[in-house]
Amino acid sequence: MTSIVVAGGIIWQDDHLLAALRPQGKPMAGYWEFPGGKLEPGETAEQALCRELREELGISVRACRLWQIVEHDYAERDLHVQLHFFHVTAFDGTPCARERQELRWVTPAQARDLPFLPADADLVASLPDRAPR
Repeated sequence: MTSIVVAGGIIWQDDHLLAALRPQGKPMAGYWEFPGGKLEPGETAEQALCRELREELGISVRACRLWQIVEHDYAERDLHVQLHFFHVTAFDGTPCARERQELRWVTPAQARDLPFLPADADLVASLPDRAPR
């Protein structure tokens, strides 16, 4: 089984969080996820998060905090994923979809009703109702 390490950002603005819909042509298209991506050699999870959000959304992270580390196996893809999820509570810029993904600001309650990736499901269920202070 192949293993990867991923950093994901739960990006907050006015008690809403940013969800991204995986576009057609990508594995698991049609599922929602938190923006982020794979760590590159020598990167910490926080460094990867900052790089990925700059590349994917055009924003610069000013404040983030590690919230949870999740392990998940996608048996059908022979893939093990370790996900480092961060609360992003301050950033510069306006998020824009640079990778053809649909972006949506949602409340935590609305996020619970979206079809998130299986690896994110428990995390979405445990989201706080408001942005961390």
